[in-house]
Amino acid sequence: MSKKDKNRVNVVYSTNPNFKFESEDTNHETTLAPNQQNLKIYLDRLGGGKFVSRIADFIGTTSDLESLAKLLKQKCGGGGGAKDGNILIQGDHREKLIVLLAKEGYKAKKAGG
Repeated sequence: MSKKDKNRVNVVYSTNPNFKFESEDTNHETTLAPNQQNLKIYLDRLGGGKFVSRIADFIGTTSDLESLAKLLKQKCGGGGGAKDGNILIQGDHREKLIVLLAKEGYKAKKAGG
């Protein structure tokens, strides 16, 4: 299956020349303004006992999530990634992340984890 076929739903085969594929609309989500985001910062432990700071509940596009993750990784001096509305930063950077996110206009708070 090619990349463009991955969003097709409910079709196996059609002989109708005028048939149009149904596809899932994956780009419908828009990014909320920073002051409307309510981010939560958790401290998690990954395999091997390493700590990771997780920023959860980001509402927006994948590209906006990844650009925020890139900024935070640079400011914290650590690795990490972004996926499914979560940003992971290697190490315990909860206090620093709260300050950085507030500076960018986001509402963020520590959460249990």
